[in-house]
Amino acid sequence: MTTRAKLTVYSALATALASLCMLPLLTTRSWLTHAVLVVGVVSAVGVGMRRSPLYRWSVPVAQLLVLLLLMLIGFAGSGMTAGVLPGADALRVLGRVFSSGVDDIGQYAIPAPPTAGLRLILVSAVGLIAVLVDTIAVTYRRAALAGLPLLALFSIGNGLAGEHGSWVWFCFAAAGYLALLFAEGQDRVSRWGRVFRGGARGTVTSSQVSLGGQQVGVLALALALLLPVFLPRWDLGLLDSGSGGSSGGGTGGSVATSLDPLVSLESAITKPSNNELLSYTLDSDLAEQTYLRTGSLDQFDGANWKLSSPVVRDLPATLPAPEGLHDPNVPHIEGNFQVSDQLEKSWLPMPYPAASVTLPDRNDWKLDPMTGTVVPVGDKAIRGLHYQVSALDLRPTADELRAAPLAPQDVQEHYTALPSDLPPVVADQARAVTANARTDYDRATALVNWFTGPEFKYDTSVEGGTGSNAIAVFLRDRRGFCVHFASTMAAMARVLKIPARVAVGFTPGDTKDGKNYSVTGRMYHAWPELYFSGYGWMRFEPTPSRGVPARYTEASSAPTTAPTQQPTVAATSAAAAPAPSSSSDCTAKQRQLGDCGPKGKAVSQAAEESWLLSGQVLGTLGVVLTLIALLLIPMFWRTAIRRRRLGGGGRRRPGGDGPTELTDAQVLAAWDELVDSAWDLGIPPDESRTPRSAARRITETAHLDAEAAAAAGRLALATERVLYAPAGQVTTAPLAADVRTARRAMQADAGRRGRIRALLLPPSSAQLWWRISDAVRAARTAVATRTGRAVEAVTGPVRRVFTRRKRSGPGA
Repeated sequence: MTTRAKLTVYSALATALASLCMLPLLTTRSWLTHAVLVVGVVSAVGVGMRRSPLYRWSVPVAQLLVLLLLMLIGFAGSGMTAGVLPGADALRVLGRVFSSGVDDIGQYAIPAPPTAGLRLILVSAVGLIAVLVDTIAVTYRRAALAGLPLLALFSIGNGLAGEHGSWVWFCFAAAGYLALLFAEGQDRVSRWGRVFRGGARGTVTSSQVSLGGQQVGVLALALALLLPVFLPRWDLGLLDSGSGGSSGGGTGGSVATSLDPLVSLESAITKPSNNELLSYTLDSDLAEQTYLRTGSLDQFDGANWKLSSPVVRDLPATLPAPEGLHDPNVPHIEGNFQVSDQLEKSWLPMPYPAASVTLPDRNDWKLDPMTGTVVPVGDKAIRGLHYQVSALDLRPTADELRAAPLAPQDVQEHYTALPSDLPPVVADQARAVTANARTDYDRATALVNWFTGPEFKYDTSVEGGTGSNAIAVFLRDRRGFCVHFASTMAAMARVLKIPARVAVGFTPGDTKDGKNYSVTGRMYHAWPELYFSGYGWMRFEPTPSRGVPARYTEASSAPTTAPTQQPTVAATSAAAAPAPSSSSDCTAKQRQLGDCGPKGKAVSQAAEESWLLSGQVLGTLGVVLTLIALLLIPMFWRTAIRRRRLGGGGRRRPGGDGPTELTDAQVLAAWDELVDSAWDLGIPPDESRTPRSAARRITETAHLDAEAAAAAGRLALATERVLYAPAGQVTTAPLAADVRTARRAMQADAGRRGRIRALLLPPSSAQLWWRISDAVRAARTAVATRTGRAVEAVTGPVRRVFTRRKRSGPGA
């Protein structure tokens, strides 16, 4: 391995090791595999560019362009043309994902959920550091200065990690930097020579110097780790573990939480467990139909559904009246909840709409007044919590919901907003399904009936996601789980100008003795909430075989004096109902959740998180790299041919003294390189000319100076001597240097555009195609010849027998 190749490898290794300090920032680690792959590709691009004769500054420019392409492929694939070609749409999608990541930074604490925006920021940051380190250490040979971007990466990562950081990450980062310094030190020492001073007894070799440098580096690293133990504590930030974040006090302030409800929900649904998360009692005759709502996501930006309100306030004793409810004189239901140690991260589960909540320490919780979501200050505030909830017992009739007036203007504007790039299939399908409906309630039930019909299948093996692209895929394949059904129905309702949002939480728990209920990890759920004036946000259930369908009875034809009505649950269609299980161990609740038979098996076989990129991303990346490699074949072939033609050193005369003698093959190779170089720079070869005539033509066309013209003349004379002079003539001129001299002069005359064309698309590379065509033609001829011989060997004897019989006549 060459010295520059070693520096490239150690630069990539140093960046990868320094990026380990950012592992605690997210709850998963799959992004690191993506980042390491990006570092490898960027380094490989640097290797290829440095082998070309382009300016050194073009190397980092090419690496940055490739880094942008990788980010577009990995995070903006829906905007790419044919999946691989970038364009304005892809840049807009990438910008939107990046903006969502910036918003997530202010919303979540460490460790944060692996949202697309946060993964984009981390992977692109590691890629940028890789470009900087490679440029400084390899392109410009200043490895010591490469420590600055590595230090920046470590400082930011360790500073953000806070109490989740560790001195171990410093060890990895320092080891990578020392390895890079050792590689550069060996390169410098090897160029100085082996012996530095003294005679035979006092010589110091390069290996001894390198070993001494390694010892100094290791000693410095050890001191950096051990010295803080014996010194007073200084919170300088690099090795300080930091402290956990805190929420703002007062009546308002932002609360950072690492919980992304949809990310957590998708993970829990695809990896279900039977562990009890909480138990509760509820004094309601509809306890088995009451969902436990943890929160609602009211903003859809095309990338995902999320909570839009960045500011929360202290949790009051009495919660604000639910949005849209006109009559507050509604009966209450009381619930007593006990959370187990298995539930560590969650917003507070409550029946909706909650009127009040009693907690041991209200300072651990905050309220989002817009959606009525109670969010924790710390991730573990929910664990082992015992609390009571008083909720409103809303029971509107179907006729009352049909007669509900239009939503206020501010509700309409906020809860029907959609991204501009929403796929047209969403609106087209929504209007087609609800074509015969006359009211918002009828449109909502039409959507529910369509989703719970036989066309859709509940499948947890489908890739998660709630963005525009995921919705389009779901409508195309019609397979998914509750997250897909809820987010898609909410988006379709907004298309129809029905205010909608996505709620998350749990389906009703399993009853223990008619009073107590138990919620397990299999009851995580998401559903859409639609707004009806006078009654507020109402739950609808579009997911087949999951939860309790929210079909309100149509028995009442006249509205009551108060929005309190007895809902009944209509039976789901036969096609949508789960098949009963013959096993006596399968309870009615399990059949309702689809955990019996084939569906239970499908859930149990859900895949774990992968550290690798998805097959689509890897396949697209492979196609792009293959296309780039094919386009660069002419450049690499010409570079290799030039190196082979000019790399021969000739042979020394007997005795080892005097100039080097060149063989005839070396002389002809040097002449071919001059002709091909002129061809690449716009002077095509003329085989009818003698070497001296061809050299004169090149000199005149390219306006060579005296030195370059003399070099071309020496090449022509040496070539004619080989071709025409008697055997035994010796050539000792440095023809390789003459070729380089003439080539530099021709490049200067060709201009920058001509030099770039000669590098990337050299016309002389047509010889490669000619060689391939000749090889294919020769192979076909050989195959035809061998096939003919084989056929002749098999059919020849038979044909000769018939020929003899024919000549001898019928009576022979």
